[in-house]
Amino acid sequence: VGHVVGNYISGALRNPSAAAGQTATMFIGIAFAEALGIFSFLVALLLMFAV
Repeated sequence: VGHVVGNYISGALRNPSAAAGQTATMFIGIAFAEALGIFSFLVALLLMFAV
């Protein structure tokens, strides 16, 4: 997630007019990345305690 935000900031500094259109896309991508981590954690818990 840190790389995503860092690349967004560096791109926004290069082209500020395009940054506004990419903000929502960045947040959606971060949400998917976080959801993948949470899903993986839940699968690990299920494997540890249910199997």
